[in-house]
Amino acid sequence: MPRFLIHPYMIWVILAVGLLSQLNLLLLSKWFSTGFSSKGYNGFVQLFGKKIVRILSFIGLFFILLKLFVVMLGFSEIVQIFMFPSTDSNWIIFFILLSCWYVAGKGVEKTIRFVVISFLCTFWMFFFFAFFFLPPIAQLSDLYPIIPMEWNRDSWRGIFLILSSFSGPEFLVFLGPWFKTNNKTFRYLSYGNALTVIEYVFLYIASLLYFGSNYLSKNQFPIVNMARYFQNPIIERIDMVMLSLQLFNIVFAVSIFLLLFYGASKIAFGKMEKPPSRVGFIFSVFLIFIGMILVNELIWKSGEKQVILLNLQILAGSLSYLVVPIIIIVVMKIKGVNKHGTAKEKG
Repeated sequence: MPRFLIHPYMIWVILAVGLLSQLNLLLLSKWFSTGFSSKGYNGFVQLFGKKIVRILSFIGLFFILLKLFVVMLGFSEIVQIFMFPSTDSNWIIFFILLSCWYVAGKGVEKTIRFVVISFLCTFWMFFFFAFFFLPPIAQLSDLYPIIPMEWNRDSWRGIFLILSSFSGPEFLVFLGPWFKTNNKTFRYLSYGNALTVIEYVFLYIASLLYFGSNYLSKNQFPIVNMARYFQNPIIERIDMVMLSLQLFNIVFAVSIFLLLFYGASKIAFGKMEKPPSRVGFIFSVFLIFIGMILVNELIWKSGEKQVILLNLQILAGSLSYLVVPIIIIVVMKIKGVNKHGTAKEKG
């Protein structure tokens, strides 16, 4: 993310988008406080109607696939460059996706629990970058200007990028049946949002102090390159350890999206009356793998086409995070939904 922001005043944008994200989480928590969320598919059918739910599922497949492709291909590229430069990225995609299939195959409940392992393995990493806040590397002048002197296309792109980077919680609305219906959901989401804001601001300031805003935009993977300078008498390549542990985050996220893709596919093609099938899930993962290989070869490995795909994901992630909570809350208001999960049409 840092190489696309460039201007130091984007620190304030991160904070502002973090506040907007908090508002979105408040709206999402209202959905979780109703009985509709615990009903899953049936709750959405009662709220929107079966036909609308199928249409929304078709649209949702595009957003899920786009998220999957960008996350997987982006991380696979980093692994290839910094860890296995002689390995074809398609093989890296295969092995990572195989791990994700294994986790997702355990079911939604166990996949959600995997987040604990993911969090414990990775949440502490950004503290390492405190080293870059200290002299002689750090120069306070690298944080200027803190007020934008001009506003251009890159500035707008930075806003959408940050908003897209905060996106993801909107997909939690489809996991309602596996969440506890209580008043603590908003609190937990707020903790996660606050930690995300702190991490983004911390890492962005560290990258500005290390590279400077002029050189930062020319570095493809600034955070990983900074981690390569960590030295320890026991572990020589700390960056490789950090990348390996980061794999837990990727496996968790991709596993959730694999399950969401399978569920959305069943809804979109009118197969909800049939019970979940292991064969059907394997087939959906296989289709995703074939799609990833094609996108990797035809788009991702081409610099210009990769930028187009990244811009598309930035816009799609921003749109989904803004629109999904608003649509749900508006429809709930129209239907007169209460916390007990009942709705009454307003005349």
